[in-house]
Amino acid sequence: PFTSLIRYMRALARSRGNGAYALKNTTRQARTAGRGSFKTLACDSPPPPPTPPTPPQQQPPSRLWGGGWTSSRQLNPTSLVPTMASSGAAASAMSESATHAEKLVDYLNASWTPYHATANARAKLLAAGYTELYENDVWNLKLGGRYFFTRNMSCLVAFAVGGKYKAGNGAIIVGAHTDSPCIKMKPHTASGKNGFVQLGVQPYGGGIWHTWFDRDLSVAGRVFVRRGDRTCHELVRIDRPIMCIPSLAIHLNRTVNKGFDINCQTHLPPILATELKSRFEMPVTAEDEKKASGGDSPDASALRHSPLLLKLLAEELKCKPEDILTFDLQLCDTQPSIIGGACREFIHSGRLDNLAMCYCATESLIETDHSLADETGIRMVALYDHEEVGSGSAYGARSPITIDVLRRVTRASCEATGDDGTDALERCVVNSFLVSADMAHGIHPNFADKHEPGHQPHMHKGMVIKTHCEMRYITDAFSQHVFHECGRRAGVPFQQFVVRSDCACGSTIGPALSVMAGVRGIDVGIPQFAMHSVREMCAVDDVNFAVEHMTGVFEHASTIIGEVDSKF
Repeated sequence: PFTSLIRYMRALARSRGNGAYALKNTTRQARTAGRGSFKTLACDSPPPPPTPPTPPQQQPPSRLWGGGWTSSRQLNPTSLVPTMASSGAAASAMSESATHAEKLVDYLNASWTPYHATANARAKLLAAGYTELYENDVWNLKLGGRYFFTRNMSCLVAFAVGGKYKAGNGAIIVGAHTDSPCIKMKPHTASGKNGFVQLGVQPYGGGIWHTWFDRDLSVAGRVFVRRGDRTCHELVRIDRPIMCIPSLAIHLNRTVNKGFDINCQTHLPPILATELKSRFEMPVTAEDEKKASGGDSPDASALRHSPLLLKLLAEELKCKPEDILTFDLQLCDTQPSIIGGACREFIHSGRLDNLAMCYCATESLIETDHSLADETGIRMVALYDHEEVGSGSAYGARSPITIDVLRRVTRASCEATGDDGTDALERCVVNSFLVSADMAHGIHPNFADKHEPGHQPHMHKGMVIKTHCEMRYITDAFSQHVFHECGRRAGVPFQQFVVRSDCACGSTIGPALSVMAGVRGIDVGIPQFAMHSVREMCAVDDVNFAVEHMTGVFEHASTIIGEVDSKF
């Protein structure tokens, strides 16, 4: 009915001579949130002629980047990427950028958590012909081989051994991270008061927490489940909104627009249901209360957690609530990632920091496979966890995971050639180059004074090189030259960023990896707005520039480094 109404209004506008522009605002709203794709008219295109109504058809599944993810139940949202329509040379450039942007949007929609992001990257690599390895196995590596492995299912390392690789040659590494600021569940989630069922939660990372209020929230993550005599870890996500963190009415907080000082302990617990409704859905029986006497035993899970929450998870996992042992779950915004803007030039999404860089890194590695036979080094992508809280874990950038890979590849080469391997690893590290890829701060038109004059990254102008004299970023003159030259040979623009001298500077995985492994490198990213908000924003063109620039790094960095005097 709504589509028919739009067609009628278009015909009416034409009959009154108002042209294609009369309903541009209405057509941009012609969608149902989370249920289907929508199309918009180009600003310079005439409206199509009216067509007779057609019976509704079932929407096709979303193009899941890499073929989907491992989960208890496949999500089946239709693609929410709008049709790209424009004219002239600008349309051609936009359509090229849109290809990667659309794939990134699919990846974001399928990757609510680091676990799902890692599973999607794994599926992408498998589809591209990469061989999956396991850290507790002996690796049989070959020249020209393409491999990857995961750790904790939240960290992934993929690497390709050059066809002309020799022990001691360096690696070109692009690093990113799979985690984003979010609200995580506590080990005991049972909570509530005043007749409401709530959940015990805690903040993860440095989020802009007020943006999580009044959102349609759900839950996703990893669950350990008892399956007969085995314990399995499985991914789960509940696709519909099941909870909310409502704001306090302005009538009860008259100073809210002057600043809201959020107490994460008391203000963040979401409302899952009312106790009245919850009792009908999942009543707590005397047997449940008896199990609670077991303390932290698995049988007491029904009392450590909301029975309603366990029921929802069990429905997704196709198991009994009592078979759910432990989990790592986080709250997620159910609003889909999407391409928007008047000219369809922006991506609106959560978790752009830093899943956008995870996508670009993985995609660029795969796109350079055709030139692997002539490569003299190792090409590597590392997607770490826990960057938002300092990278200090077995799955983070401060772990020895990166140097372990270089050691194993070097050792395999030595064994294959009969080399004694003297100083091979040390030579490999010195000859290696790291690109720490993390999102950057674009110049905000409403807060331009927050940026250093002369170092103001703009959207649609390529990747941002981030520099800090106290090495909060690892960029130096050498790494800038290498990255500049890679961009020049790839034919893509790039720009510079340095924080104002009167502002504190954040950091990335770059310093952590540089200190841990001793690898030279550079910090880069694409510009975005609203970093660490529940809803962020970046430009479509910059995603394409990032893939092309990283592709240039993989294909040209080894040659460029070899052209530089190594005696410095």
